[in-house]
Amino acid sequence: MPKVDVVNKENKSVGQAELPDDIFSVEINKGLLHEVVCNHLANKRQGNACTKTKGDISGGGRKPYKQKGTGRARAGSNRSPLWRGGGTTFGPLPRSYAYRMPKKSKWVALSSALAAKFADGEVMVIDDLTIAGPKTKAVKGLIEGLGLTGTVLVILPEKNEMFELAARNLPKVRVARVSELNVYTVLAHEKLLIAREAVNKMKEAYLG
Repeated sequence: MPKVDVVNKENKSVGQAELPDDIFSVEINKGLLHEVVCNHLANKRQGNACTKTKGDISGGGRKPYKQKGTGRARAGSNRSPLWRGGGTTFGPLPRSYAYRMPKKSKWVALSSALAAKFADGEVMVIDDLTIAGPKTKAVKGLIEGLGLTGTVLVILPEKNEMFELAARNLPKVRVARVSELNVYTVLAHEKLLIAREAVNKMKEAYLG
């Protein structure tokens, strides 16, 4: 099993943690990562673009002019797509872009994402993430004290309302519980800060 140093809030090593091979040492499947990210983004699309066909536009019940004798092309309605102000032909209508992928594929992709982060040295494990109160300043000081820059994903073993409230005003910091992790969230952040208990929680949740 790969090992990683465990640090405290002062960024001092307090031991090592073993990371499960089946999560952090798997072969990185880039193709599957791309597929799962596309699936995640497609499922988030609102799909609410809408245009009016000629049947949705008011008016146009009367024939604009007589059928013959004008020298013009025959017309039955001034709401035809050929007319200004008329309906749209084959325009977008509200739809869902969502589609499902096998759970096993998502799990393999999540393992690949975590393994890629570990291979790039972007994983840090901390022994304790408790804070005195829901203060943004406390979380900001913790992140800066650990020397983490850029975007940071903090992974908690379970719900920690105080920490989550304190971190939500930091634009480059996001908090996720083990049960909420997905490939897109992992890859969208430069660094992963994992609570030591969250590693054990991953073993329970992902490996049974």
